[in-house]
Amino acid sequence: MGLSLAMKILKNHLLKGELKAGQEIAIKIDQTLTQDSTGTMAYLQLEAMDIEDVATENSVAYIDHNILQAGFENADDHEFIKSAANKFGITFSKAGGGICHQVNLEQFAKPGDTLLGSDSHTPTGGGLGELAIGAGGLDVAVAMAKGFYFVKVPKIYRVNLTSSLSPMANAKDVILYILGKLTVKGGTGFIMEYTGQGVKSLSVTDRATICNMGAELGATTSIFPSDENTLAYLKAHGREEVYKQLQADEDAYYDESIDIDLSEIKPAVAKPHFPDQFEEVESLPRIKVDQVAIGSCTNSSFEDLMKVASILEGRRVNPDVSLVISPGSATILEKIAENGALATFIKAGARILESGCGPCIGMGQAPKAGAVSLRSFNRNFKGRSGTMDAQIYLASPETCAVSAVLGYIADPKELSYETKFNKDESFNQTQAYFIKPEKDLSKRLKETIKGKNIKPFPRAEKASDIEKKVIYKAGDGITTDDICPSNAKLLPFRSNIAYLSEFAFTTKIDDFKKRCEENKGGIIVAGENYGQGSSREHAALLPLYLGVKAVVAKSFARIHRSNLINNAILPLEFVNPDDYEKISEYDDIRISRVVESLKEGIFILEDLTKNIKIKLKADFSDREREVLEAGGYLNYAKNLDLE
Repeated sequence: MGLSLAMKILKNHLLKGELKAGQEIAIKIDQTLTQDSTGTMAYLQLEAMDIEDVATENSVAYIDHNILQAGFENADDHEFIKSAANKFGITFSKAGGGICHQVNLEQFAKPGDTLLGSDSHTPTGGGLGELAIGAGGLDVAVAMAKGFYFVKVPKIYRVNLTSSLSPMANAKDVILYILGKLTVKGGTGFIMEYTGQGVKSLSVTDRATICNMGAELGATTSIFPSDENTLAYLKAHGREEVYKQLQADEDAYYDESIDIDLSEIKPAVAKPHFPDQFEEVESLPRIKVDQVAIGSCTNSSFEDLMKVASILEGRRVNPDVSLVISPGSATILEKIAENGALATFIKAGARILESGCGPCIGMGQAPKAGAVSLRSFNRNFKGRSGTMDAQIYLASPETCAVSAVLGYIADPKELSYETKFNKDESFNQTQAYFIKPEKDLSKRLKETIKGKNIKPFPRAEKASDIEKKVIYKAGDGITTDDICPSNAKLLPFRSNIAYLSEFAFTTKIDDFKKRCEENKGGIIVAGENYGQGSSREHAALLPLYLGVKAVVAKSFARIHRSNLINNAILPLEFVNPDDYEKISEYDDIRISRVVESLKEGIFILEDLTKNIKIKLKADFSDREREVLEAGGYLNYAKNLDLE
């Protein structure tokens, strides 16, 4: 039986282990990316590994998240990252250059390469036939230092596409449909691989949109074949020399499969407060909108913005709506400035934001209290917009643009427009925002520059027996936004764990830090899919700083589980999920024989308050066990060499 495309790339990059689903392997990493929200911590960790030069073929440090500089904090972080890039041989992308995933797609992604990024939407690169995986900052730091990444071999989920999209539908509608079918945990443990005749009808940026939001499925990554559309995109960006045709074998094996007729896809939304709350627009009641935001790494491509321009041509934004548009890169902004689309946006009454993540990660443009905000973004978690009681809907750029004109969530067919532009138009790759690495080691900085906002990261301790209280009992679907809130007030402190810890879990409870301080840390108990959402390592670092020793949950999101292990916090699962109901907040808990149980994979939780015992499980690989015994991945990996 033949190989899927994902398995072919894994096979070509295999350094250690057996290519069998569920087995942990080490793969060679060709490229890495970081962004400034997670990058500061990643570079502090990289610096602690005492290297001179990165081991990857290409690593890029992007400034795209914390680009509102209301104080010195963000500027401090940016200067530190810039100095780390200089010291270790990393390309530095200045603020204004664009969103990491969009810029990486345009300028660095290569079919068949592996990319590891400290951002959960790194799989965007799968639209170009790249195996692009999101991970925690420490995993990326190790990849930069050592050139490898450990991952459990995922199963492969075939998404077979037939026909082609109707003119009113967008690739965003495709992934919203898939999320509606499979839910936010439906891709856990899988790589989503897209096949079929329908693939040919999708441009690279269409494919990138779908791969980008594969992160919301919980998938390890998503990937499309590399074909004539890939070549056309690379030619448009002056990079056709990196093209290679890639596809699965005709008799490739897939663990699961779903068939989707693209012609049946209709404009849709994800309703508050999760990306899988799918509903077709035509089925919605008339919902008045207060704000519309178009952009993010999901839908800020040239193609998307030109569709928006076609809709706004000769029209005005509804008086009751605030429309904001953020181009994905300086290259795209330059092009729409040249061809007149930018003028169309301005004439229509749109607000133009800098090329960056902006409101998608809570960096500005918080809607008014109780507002309905329609966004072409990838996440609509409660409070992520900066306004806790706002109702956030996700939709395609076309649905967003039409709704901005009409003042309510509207189907694109409610306005007549004609989209005219050349999808394969040539771009002048904007280079002015890059600072390329100095190849001569003697000319690089010897020390990084740390402003007063740069604080040391907390160090993990070796796994040991636990006797603590349950300081918080959480429900299902706890996100990394819940554990470490993301908004314009807090993002500048991503390099200051001590300060940031004051806000841990504040979207859920007000006194988490106080509980930890009064009880000298503790244990968290949670429901399904704990830690879904962003790759931010801070969601493990804040509990680490506050003395959390274990999280006991019904299930974990992939990246967060890895981040907990990397920081020597035990991620344990109930053998019987119903046992979750037996434990209460502030129960006294004992978990004994931890070191022995790491090897056995079975742990016994004693609830001393209720005088009961509960069986827990953890499928740790040998390496994960060694990481926990060593007191975290940094200690484990510092002197590790696979050769």
